[in-house]
Amino acid sequence: MINNIIRTVIYFLIFVLLQVLVLNNIHYLRVATPFVYLYCLLKMPVGTSRSLILIYSFIIGCTIDMFSNTPGMHAAACSLAGFVRAPLIRFLQGEELPDGIYPSYQTFGSAGFIRYVAFFVAIHHIALFLIEALTLFDPFFLLLRIGASVLTTVLLICVIELFNFESQKSQ
Repeated sequence: MINNIIRTVIYFLIFVLLQVLVLNNIHYLRVATPFVYLYCLLKMPVGTSRSLILIYSFIIGCTIDMFSNTPGMHAAACSLAGFVRAPLIRFLQGEELPDGIYPSYQTFGSAGFIRYVAFFVAIHHIALFLIEALTLFDPFFLLLRIGASVLTTVLLICVIELFNFESQKSQ
């Protein structure tokens, strides 16, 4: 229990600082912005209560909003992503997963983990960019931004997971 809390706090500090100090300033071709702070939500143990995930999602979103000057956009998108996390895991992986395991390449399989990350990130990014745009005036550019940001975020999260030695030794 204490290890879960310590791991969650460390992930929170590392990835929020990385997002705020470095990645918020990266806009590849004015289109793609990676949001790796979602890794904190992705790596929460399976079976964590939905209310705890929603509270944690909202706190992460509010923290990013405070430092990014985006009032409520990340909080809303993170809350939506946190809300659909448990049903998404059940849909993609089935009911046979025991509570308390951490999503990783080993527990979900390589294809399963990449699929989980891609769907989770896509849900978050669609909500975030629709809230940010507040219009469908230029739907092609909106879809381009969503697709490019999803791709860069998924790639970064998958690379981070490759180097996460703790999840490799714990399973």
